[in-house]
Amino acid sequence: MKGVLVALVVVVVVALRLWRRRTTSRDPGRRAGLGLESMSSLVGLIAAREVRERLRGRIFKVGTLLILLVVAAAIVIPVIHHSTTATQRVGVVGALSPIQSEAILVSGSNVGVRIEFVDLTSVAEAQRGLRQGTVDLVVIDGHHLVVDRADGAGSTSTSTQLADSVARNLGLVDAMLAVGLTPHQIGQLAHSSTLTVTSLTKAKAPVSGVSIIGIILLFVMLSQYNTWVLIGVMEEKTSRVVEVLLATVRPVQLLAGKVIGIGTVAFGQAALIVVFAIVLGKSVGSNFLQGTAPLELVSTLVWLVLGFAFYSWVYAAAGSMAERQDQVQSLALPLSLPILFGYIMALTAAGTQSASTFFKVLAYLPPTAPLTMPVLVGLGQVTWWGFVLSAILTIASTFAVARLAGKIYRRAILRTGRRVRWKEVLSR
Repeated sequence: MKGVLVALVVVVVVALRLWRRRTTSRDPGRRAGLGLESMSSLVGLIAAREVRERLRGRIFKVGTLLILLVVAAAIVIPVIHHSTTATQRVGVVGALSPIQSEAILVSGSNVGVRIEFVDLTSVAEAQRGLRQGTVDLVVIDGHHLVVDRADGAGSTSTSTQLADSVARNLGLVDAMLAVGLTPHQIGQLAHSSTLTVTSLTKAKAPVSGVSIIGIILLFVMLSQYNTWVLIGVMEEKTSRVVEVLLATVRPVQLLAGKVIGIGTVAFGQAALIVVFAIVLGKSVGSNFLQGTAPLELVSTLVWLVLGFAFYSWVYAAAGSMAERQDQVQSLALPLSLPILFGYIMALTAAGTQSASTFFKVLAYLPPTAPLTMPVLVGLGQVTWWGFVLSAILTIASTFAVARLAGKIYRRAILRTGRRVRWKEVLSR
């Protein structure tokens, strides 16, 4: 799959060169006078200002801390749960033969618990221990089992499963002894190996928990970062800061600087989360990342970049149309519907471990591809050229959306006093 990454890098480089060449050809004054270097410098200054503002913000600090805590909990809690093996105390009245003791231990291993034998002197003591909870199961003379309470059929409690397994294994031991098998022969049967099963069709690789968590984080980050763009543009417009900035820079430079600045903070936060998860997982001996191919992780990060690049321009244009904070939700809701739809479809496909034809189509549509394509990568149901094609379509659509967003931003950013309508900025 290295070809996918190499091809994607080539696509990005070619796209950037075409963008620069197009910008130069459309602005001959800039080409002859200030040039691309000056334009890039101004955009860089705006992006640096945006990075400083975001890093100093309380929302960024608290949000980053909460995400790290959630990731830490997802890694550490399974380790603690796995290391704490449940213990079931089995009371013994009378004597158990070695083969019977081995059968009870095997039953505990099958259920996933550790067996602790407790010697009891009488049936009355065993009944008292069951009522008081000092023992979970009692075996009398190796042939009779007693529990405190009989659960209904189909119960999945550990005590019920252990009692059923012990009853079944001790019954098998009695049957083998009845037909004349020696304890040695019974032991050989107990440790016999199972037959090898050969499948004609290769099983589908399951989507790991990391992949599902990656989908969730991708949805949260795209929603959060794009909302930052919308609110940032709206705040500059409301505070009239944008009027001062536009006296020095062009609208497209201001818009590009804001998108690049917030994008830098977003990707820095994403990188911090990934590094934190890897380091913590290795430190506590977690298998959190086991079974997850590096390609899945790289694919998620790549589509975070492409998804933000596509949607950030749309949210920036919407922010230039808002006048007050209470207008943000009404503008953000319709823009977030494709993200929410792609998120629901991605979780459904990851949960069922299958991708329908409709889902595969969504992986090639720029509004839903950032959330659906990583799932196809995890399921192994996309070719390298399909991955590249989806990326090219998203990049091409990003250029088109950026051009439209620039026009909307230029027409709406200086209109104050009321909310600007879509009809006003889209009409000629």
